[in-house]
Amino acid sequence: MPTEAPTLTTANVMAKDLGVSDAKVKMAIKELGLTPAAKKGCCSFYDALAMGKLKAFFK
Repeated sequence: MPTEAPTLTTANVMAKDLGVSDAKVKMAIKELGLTPAAKKGCCSFYDALAMGKLKAFFK
């Protein structure tokens, strides 16, 4: 039985979804102390939990 993999997104994609700049999202990630769920090279990927925390931060 296949299981669905969690959806991971970059800070850039989260910024577009939230309607704020990349710099603001990256600043919020540092302030909230969020760690990436995965890394590939220099790219950090965040899960839905991180997105929820960012939504609350910008609300």
